[in-house]
Amino acid sequence: MAEHILVPVDGSPLSRRALEVACEEYSDGEISALHVIDPTEPGYSVYGADPELARAPRQGSNDWYSTGEEHAEELFAELEEVTTAETSVRTETVVGRPDREILSYAADNDIDQIIMGSHGRSDDSPLLLGATTEAVVFRSPVRVSVIR
Repeated sequence: MAEHILVPVDGSPLSRRALEVACEEYSDGEISALHVIDPTEPGYSVYGADPELARAPRQGSNDWYSTGEEHAEELFAELEEVTTAETSVRTETVVGRPDREILSYAADNDIDQIIMGSHGRSDDSPLLLGATTEAVVFRSPVRVSVIR
C-alpha cells in the first residue's frame, strides 16, 4: 500500500529539499505539499526571504492574504521542478499557526509520515530544531522525518 506523505513547504531551501526527498523516496505514494500562511508572524512563510513584503500590504488585510496566496502559488510553481513525471504532488495553502495547521492536516488527511525541513530563525541559535518543527515532532501522531 502506498504511503501518504505530508511535506510542509515555506520557501526555504530545506523545505525544498524535504520535498525532493519525499519525491525520491515515495514516488509511488501520494505526496501533499502544504503551505501555511501565518497571520501572527509576517516573518514566517513566504515573507521570510524579503522583510519588505511583510510591511506592505498591511498585515492581516485582505490584500495581505491575497499577496500571501499569490506568493504560495509562485512557491508551488517553483517546486514543480522538484517533482518527477511519476510523482503526483497535491498542493494546498491554509491560514493559521503553522504547527497546528500541519498537525491538523496530518490528522484530517490520513497522513502516514511528515517530511519537513528544520531551521531556526537565527543562524547562531543553539536550538537543534526550529519552533515549528519542534512542535510538530513532539506532537505528531505519525512519524516525522526532519531534513537539516
